[in-house]
Amino acid sequence: MPRGRPPAHTRPQVVAAAIAVADAEGLDALTMRRLAAELGAGVMSLYTYVRDKEELLDLMVEQVGEFDQALGGDDLLGLVRWQRALMLRHPWMPAALPNRQLGGPNMLGYLERGLVALERTGLPGPAKMEILALLTGFVASYVSNELAQARAGVTDSQRVQEHVARLRVAVASGAYPQLARVMSEGATAPPPSFEAIAARMIAGLVGGRP
Repeated sequence: MPRGRPPAHTRPQVVAAAIAVADAEGLDALTMRRLAAELGAGVMSLYTYVRDKEELLDLMVEQVGEFDQALGGDDLLGLVRWQRALMLRHPWMPAALPNRQLGGPNMLGYLERGLVALERTGLPGPAKMEILALLTGFVASYVSNELAQARAGVTDSQRVQEHVARLRVAVASGAYPQLARVMSEGATAPPPSFEAIAARMIAGLVGGRP
């Protein structure tokens, strides 16, 4: 019996094309129709490579998620530093990460690194997994805010100044004495760096243990 024509693309090629679209135009622009046009293929042919868009997103996250030792070490701070660099390079990732089924070697490798970094804390396994999930959520939120500010052309300094001006109007009423006290203690200073916030979060999550 005659055989059908071999696939025109490999799965990694299809996923790479999807990543390129999302990198350039955002996740909302990535539809199966748009991807088919990018590949010069029929829409239905894409379903020979992926079950649906959700599986495509799983594969995209996995394909870009190879750990880069130059961007982050094996400690928790190094891991979140790497996550931030990865999400800034692929700005669609914060929106794509929730509810993903991540079981590929890159994402499992990240989990393994995180669990190794948490080994000496003595925390139980479920707590370690929760900490890694919370840190990923923190990085995704932080990067989403960075990207939103970049799109709006707003710097951290401008954002803080605007926020402080609104707070000063509020506390001038005398209705918020605790807020007034905190502002008098330096709460209006420029925000700390990503690494300073991340280090504080990590210390809190692991009970102050390094």
